Amino acid sequence: MSAIRIPRSPKVLIGAGIVAFFAVLTIIGPYLAPYNPSATNFNANLTPSSTHWLGTTALGQDIFSQLLVGARATMIVAIVAGVVATILSITVGVAAGYLGGKTDEGLSLLSNVFLAIPGLPLLIVIDSYLPTAGRSNSFVIGLVISLTGWAWGARVLRAQTMSLRNRDFVEAARIIGESRFRVMVFEIAPNLLPVLASSLLFTILYSIGAYVTLAYVGLTSTAVWNWGTMLYWAQANNAPLANQWYWFVPPGVCIALIGTGLALMNFGIDEFINPRLRAGGLSAKVRRASGLPRRPRLGFTPVARPREMSAVGTKVGA
Repeated sequence: MSAIRIPRSPKVLIGAGIVAFFAVLTIIGPYLAPYNPSATNFNANLTPSSTHWLGTTALGQDIFSQLLVGARATMIVAIVAGVVATILSITVGVAAGYLGGKTDEGLSLLSNVFLAIPGLPLLIVIDSYLPTAGRSNSFVIGLVISLTGWAWGARVLRAQTMSLRNRDFVEAARIIGESRFRVMVFEIAPNLLPVLASSLLFTILYSIGAYVTLAYVGLTSTAVWNWGTMLYWAQANNAPLANQWYWFVPPGVCIALIGTGLALMNFGIDEFINPRLRAGGLSAKVRRASGLPRRPRLGFTPVARPREMSAVGTKVGA
């Protein structure tokens, strides 16, 4: 029996729970909204009550309905940008790391250019050339954000691929005559899955921040409700100065929660990748059996040495 149980890590479970909650909210959120988020049928600047859980805006719109409807656009943009950026990362990174030579030099130069260009100004420039319909399309915005979020993952995957391309199983695949494409897709890529998962989570987190920033400064369509648009209208109507916390705090809390969930899941993946962090995935019983402290000091990660892990495996197996 293995002593490491990654799914039981509290960080992974809590993070996965938070992300799953917002994933469900993305699907059913607009159907749960009690009112039309754009309707102005109510009194303006109402405080939270049983009728309007988060009050109303300066135009008499229900804030709770805007929060529920806005979750879909925010998450769709983040997921589209994360998936597309990850595909670009693995394509460029694995190809550069495995093929080497001039291919590596060209793709590395491309990655370095995108890493050197500041992401937000580049997004603003690209967004300014989009037609009005494109600024209201979540998929188009997601594709634009993905153009600035793939380079970092490509650099990491290139380094990992270079460490794998001379391994025995890759050499064996080449000797038996497998093509370069097959070696990259079926031999190298499966060994990069933990890194790919970490890169995907990081890119989704980056995409949420980028989309909310674009919406907050008014560069996306204000007719499409998302958490950044809510912050834009709250700032435009001086909600912070008027102490209307119920207008801008809820979208900010949602952004912080989804960011926390993704970060916690990323920490769990780090424990899986890095053997020196795997003690973080041990259960309390196995931790005691291995002689590790039950509550480590703040700021220090407990490490299970190979001798301790073998002793734990013997005790558990018995």
